[in-house]
Amino acid sequence: MRRAHFAGKLNSAAKKIAIPILASRALYRRVTTMKATTLLMLTAAPVLAGTAPTPVPAITPAPSSYWLTPTLDIRARYEFADIDGFDPSHAFTIRERLGLKTAAWNGFSAFIEGEFTQSIVDDYSAGPTNLANANVAGVDPFDPRNSTIFDPDNNELNQLYGQYAGFDTTVKLGRQRIIYDNAAFVGNVGWRQNEQTYDALSIANKSIPGLTLNYAFVNQVNRIFGADASGFFENVPGEVHLLNASYAGIQGVTLGGYIYLMDFDEIEGWDNNTYGVSAKAKALGLTWYGELAYQEDAGAANDDEGLYAHFFAMKEFGKHALTVGIEHLDAGVQTPLATVHAFNGFADATDASRIDGSQPGLTDTYVTYAMPIFCGIKWANSVHFFGDNAISDDLGFGIDSVLTKKFDDHFTGIFKLGYHDSNDSIYRTTTRASMELNYAF
Repeated sequence: MRRAHFAGKLNSAAKKIAIPILASRALYRRVTTMKATTLLMLTAAPVLAGTAPTPVPAITPAPSSYWLTPTLDIRARYEFADIDGFDPSHAFTIRERLGLKTAAWNGFSAFIEGEFTQSIVDDYSAGPTNLANANVAGVDPFDPRNSTIFDPDNNELNQLYGQYAGFDTTVKLGRQRIIYDNAAFVGNVGWRQNEQTYDALSIANKSIPGLTLNYAFVNQVNRIFGADASGFFENVPGEVHLLNASYAGIQGVTLGGYIYLMDFDEIEGWDNNTYGVSAKAKALGLTWYGELAYQEDAGAANDDEGLYAHFFAMKEFGKHALTVGIEHLDAGVQTPLATVHAFNGFADATDASRIDGSQPGLTDTYVTYAMPIFCGIKWANSVHFFGDNAISDDLGFGIDSVLTKKFDDHFTGIFKLGYHDSNDSIYRTTTRASMELNYAF
């Protein structure tokens, strides 16, 4: 009896366990059948549609770089200039830079670039009309009655150099672009259609973390007036040593120093020795910049000496920025290799006196406010107040306005307006306006 009763309970328990197991197996078989059916349908669908199944893409190695890579830089610009005492000028010019660069081979590479400028509207003077005895042969167009816009018709070799890069050092030999710091003393005058380049040996070394050492020996300066210019405005040979260093190994701080020894064959008045230091840092919510330089052999007779100083503070408010600064040149201080367009306002009224040191002292107190407006356009406005060596005599004031729109990685549009009011000082009242479109590839 007991055995039968126990067997009955065991049989009942077995049924309770077996039923879920059998149900699970049935469910498993159903799911497996559904998966197989779905997989079969997915596999057969392309065949039924008349196409073969998409193969798994093979992993292929990236193509090797080309041995020669072309470069292209085109700028079309309309510029208006009205200098007191001269007729207004209109220039519509197009400049193309076409180049080829080689791939590096064991650190060696090369680059060649031609530069070609055409004046479509040539109602302007590309030569210096404010110098009575200037020899401007070869500068076209030239009209002594017109305001100057220094963009002559020109075809020339812009850059041609061989390069070696290795051991944290880059060496270039040949015609090349050189820009140091903010281009206050050494630059390429990139605003003009025909840029300033250098026949030089240049060396850049970054062996010490945070430290960049630059040295260049220049034996000719290729100026903005073109390959055919002669006299005072042709290319200038010389023996120029440029030593520039910067150190960014301290967080938020960049320190700089430079020694520029310039000795020119044809223009002795440009000779000078300049020694300078600079510092840029972020503190108290501001960006601070300071630069101080001492120049020997300054002035037209190379018998002066003087100081150069530049200080500014910038406060950023999101995408807005306010900058307040002051730049000062003692009388006779000259910057013959500088990108002078970047200083003292876009009217360019003081450019010539900065280059040759004929200014009687120049102090520029300025305020700049930059902000975005709409459609990705950036707008910057500046005011300048000019004084002499002692910052006492009023040398006029200036106003700048610049609109910049970057359409994509290749196209950029720029509108500039610059006005300089001389207040009857040594400078001429000047108005300049320009619209341009840049394409780079």
